[in-house]
Amino acid sequence: MQKILVANRGEIALRVMRSAREMGIKTVAVFSEADRTMPFVQYADEAVCIGPPPSSQSYLLGDKIIEVARQTGADAIHPGYGFLSENARFAQAVKDAGLIFIGPSAPSIEMMGSKLAAKQAAQQFGVPMVPGTETPLRDLEEARQVVRKTGFPILIKASAGGGGKGMRVVEREEELPEQIRLAKSEAMNAFGDDAVFIEKYVGAPRHIEIQILGDQHGNYVYLFERECSVQRRHQKLIEEAPSSCLTPGIRAAMGKCALDVARACNYYGAGTVEFLVDESLNFYFLEMNTRLQVEHPVTEMITGLDLVKEQIRIAMGEKLSFTQESLQINGHAIELRLCAEDPANNFLPDTGTLETYIRPQGYGVRVDDGYEQGMDIPIYYDPMIAKLIVWGNNREEARLRLIRAIDEYQVKGIHTTLPFGRWALQHSAFIEGKFDTHFIGKYFAPSLLNTPDAASIQAAAILAAQIWQESKTAQLPVNTTAPEHQWKKRRTLR
Repeated sequence: MQKILVANRGEIALRVMRSAREMGIKTVAVFSEADRTMPFVQYADEAVCIGPPPSSQSYLLGDKIIEVARQTGADAIHPGYGFLSENARFAQAVKDAGLIFIGPSAPSIEMMGSKLAAKQAAQQFGVPMVPGTETPLRDLEEARQVVRKTGFPILIKASAGGGGKGMRVVEREEELPEQIRLAKSEAMNAFGDDAVFIEKYVGAPRHIEIQILGDQHGNYVYLFERECSVQRRHQKLIEEAPSSCLTPGIRAAMGKCALDVARACNYYGAGTVEFLVDESLNFYFLEMNTRLQVEHPVTEMITGLDLVKEQIRIAMGEKLSFTQESLQINGHAIELRLCAEDPANNFLPDTGTLETYIRPQGYGVRVDDGYEQGMDIPIYYDPMIAKLIVWGNNREEARLRLIRAIDEYQVKGIHTTLPFGRWALQHSAFIEGKFDTHFIGKYFAPSLLNTPDAASIQAAAILAAQIWQESKTAQLPVNTTAPEHQWKKRRTLR
């Protein structure tokens, strides 16, 4: 493999290109007109503009991207995450064009892309499932029969969905007709498929995922877990590895189940199997993501592995160079997604210019980003502009290091999730590791971000003390001949 086209943008494009360069592989960037000056475009060995800013006219044009790969002599295409990364038709088209798709096979993507098909495949290996339907919901009467067995509350979910779209929590039977209708409508609008199914709603779950790798020779390993329970609108904001709640036994059991899911679809490449974990540490299969995850750096930090390099080696047909027994957890890592959003205004996306953009530095600090100071944040793409990742010998050291890094991160011109991250890391529930996916709903309010931090309070106290001392000095009579006991008396009276 001599040249890779990276079919993505921003931080993940730059992330892939850096690993490829270390392997002596040249890279090709494809970019929209809005991204012409982006760092990933400048970093690539070649760059080709493929269309206007909207992703539907640029980054989602699979045929055009394949044509650029041919014209530039690329051997392979890396899809990153998002856009075409989980598009089975694109993966197959890449292969049909005589190129290497750096990811799993099209049949694996297609099977795991349907939540129902994924559940059915995983069940063959006895992977625990949340009680519910195993096929698309046919009608209202079937829904009523299901909930008589599972009880309320339930979750209506789109089979083809993700990111919380086509998902509805239902707590009473009279709500069923309307919520099913809304879920199906939203699923159709978002995915072109209105198939929905029902699951028992797990009230206080943790969202824990297992990173897996599989080669094309039948070898599999799991790279432990990531805790992803701090979310808003089903989108992750803080991720860490390992989880603060799993025992070694449960970790091993979840790892085995994750590998069984991978075997069920003959998977190869990097993938993530997601689970819900209840208060009693019972775990249930949720879905499989057939791509590199946004939060993959925390796994890299605790294992010492470069997941992008592993993806490339697997795509080239190489065997995994390590076994499950050789892997171990080293320390603790936490990631904060730095999004152009205003946490004080319901996390609404923000746009503008990065008037100031200075990254934190120091031991154990990593920043994966795709912007520079002075650049504009466009409206066309995901609001995440960077990932701030730290490593520590233990969870507490990592937590404190991340707070320090947040304080050093200077961003002006747009609202970001940095203040939220600092607040969350200092909340007792997070410190104690006793939280679930309702963390934000339970504890967060925008007004909490207006509370002065410790540094501000200390600075204000020092300033107040100085002013008070100066005012005291100014009020004292200047009489250098007065006996010392008179000075003491005056000070006492005042």
